Amino acid sequence: MPEHFSAAEGCRAALAVALPLALAVALEEKILSWAVFAAFWTCLCDPSGPDRLHRRTLGAFALCGTLVTLTGALLAYALPGLPVLTGPALVFAIVLVSPFLAREGLFATLLGVVAVVAVGFPQGPVLALVQALAFLAGATWAWLLINGIWRRDARKPLERAHLSVLLRLQDMAGELANLGGQAHRDAQWHSEHGQHRRAVRLAIERLRGLLNQFAPHDDIARQQRALEAGEQLFAALIALDQAFIDGRETAGERQRTARACRTALRAWQVAYRRASSGRVEDAQAVLDWTARRLARTRAASTSALLRGCLRAFEQALALPLTAPVTREAVPTNPASRSVPLRRALRLTAALVLVYLVARGFDLGYPYWAALAVIVVLQGGSRVTWTRALERIAGTALGGGAAMGVVYLNGGDALSLSLLATLLAAVAIALRAVNYTLFVLFLTMLFVIVTEMLQPGSGIAWARILDNIVGSLAALLAVLALWPDLGVPLEERLRAGIAANRAYLGAVEDGEDAAEIETRRRAAGLASVEAELARHELGNLVRRARLSEDLGQAQLELRTIAGQAAMARLIQLGGEGPDD
Repeated sequence: MPEHFSAAEGCRAALAVALPLALAVALEEKILSWAVFAAFWTCLCDPSGPDRLHRRTLGAFALCGTLVTLTGALLAYALPGLPVLTGPALVFAIVLVSPFLAREGLFATLLGVVAVVAVGFPQGPVLALVQALAFLAGATWAWLLINGIWRRDARKPLERAHLSVLLRLQDMAGELANLGGQAHRDAQWHSEHGQHRRAVRLAIERLRGLLNQFAPHDDIARQQRALEAGEQLFAALIALDQAFIDGRETAGERQRTARACRTALRAWQVAYRRASSGRVEDAQAVLDWTARRLARTRAASTSALLRGCLRAFEQALALPLTAPVTREAVPTNPASRSVPLRRALRLTAALVLVYLVARGFDLGYPYWAALAVIVVLQGGSRVTWTRALERIAGTALGGGAAMGVVYLNGGDALSLSLLATLLAAVAIALRAVNYTLFVLFLTMLFVIVTEMLQPGSGIAWARILDNIVGSLAALLAVLALWPDLGVPLEERLRAGIAANRAYLGAVEDGEDAAEIETRRRAAGLASVEAELARHELGNLVRRARLSEDLGQAQLELRTIAGQAAMARLIQLGGEGPDD
């Protein structure tokens, strides 16, 4: 999503890369390329969360990366011609040990990347030590930059995630406000059915996941309030959405309600921005104005359902922006030890295959293919095959662009250095926006830096070919070892329908608000899982064969969710003003 673009993180990464790159070019020392890539990888490893998480994770990456660089180079030197053994063995050990050092997902992945690249550069003891020290210097410089010289605001990712929730809510309300008397397209099944509900739920869960990185004592009251408000606003919009689908109430009254909700969401965005900049009184004034506007619209409504929708908006926006909140500790459920073991074995098998293919076809940069295996094989088949396609596309586009740039440049080191710095900035800024775009700029960066510091023939073409080989090997491994083709779509749909019926039952039985909220969230997550299951590899053929029946089941699922939300708001709209 565009709102996740981070110019500040990009500029910080550019500065992190610029210093070691300038030294490498000025001194004409290609071994300093390790400092360049170490600085970039450290920026890429930087997790979202409190400052202590940044310090611990990046410090562990710098130290472990140095050890891995030294070990990989020495192993490759001691066992020449056997990267098929040293690379997979080192990555296997890293995947198993990393969860005990840092639980952030990219930590193990990037250490694995360092390992296969180090194996690709065998060195004797002295040069291996120099290579490792170059890595340590680059990673330490990036650590100091992120945690001391140019400290990042730990809450910025939370602000961007909240903005994403708000924009998705505005999209949903805006579409309803613009319908007028037209029929809602979700009244019939179509390929994008329920896209707004799905987008909002995913954005909310992303924000919740980021909040869970923080401890209860961290100062994130405003962001926690934003999550609570987002959940309440979403529930109200689901009910309004279903009212449009079912044709409940008059078209004019539905549209007035939708427009009032859209205006309230825009006002909430303004108020939140002012509160974030310390203008709490101004923010409260905007919210008070919004509450009065909603109350007037509610007073003029004759529908209990629409009154309930407007009242839910009033209650959500009445949450104070700065009041402390009591957060429950997030339960820790240690992952099964079989999960990292399976991933380690899959990676090992895929890496062995890649190294054998590289030897058989005399690939010039086999560590690039190995690198692709590690970054693509991140989970089950759904994640792996999607990531493989995105990486192949991004690498092809980036490699082609890099070839053009290098050809037109004519070997001018200064302009290439400036371009590499810019590419590092754009790649890091885009990493949470779109993976294909991230890989495009990442490929250009690696090809250009390699051309500058370790020139060779056909570098861009080699990068493209190696990434295709590595991506396909990762996909083959995930399909051959413990094949995970996803839960059958029918099963996901049954679970989603059951969860939404439980939500409706809680409303109709008059359960307390906390229980209703718990079941509503469970129903929303089950609905999203059913939607995502449509893209599992194992469901593609079944989806084509049973598209009509499955579409009707998904339509039923969404309808039950909407009916439950409407039932809750009818209750709320029928309460007295002081209830």
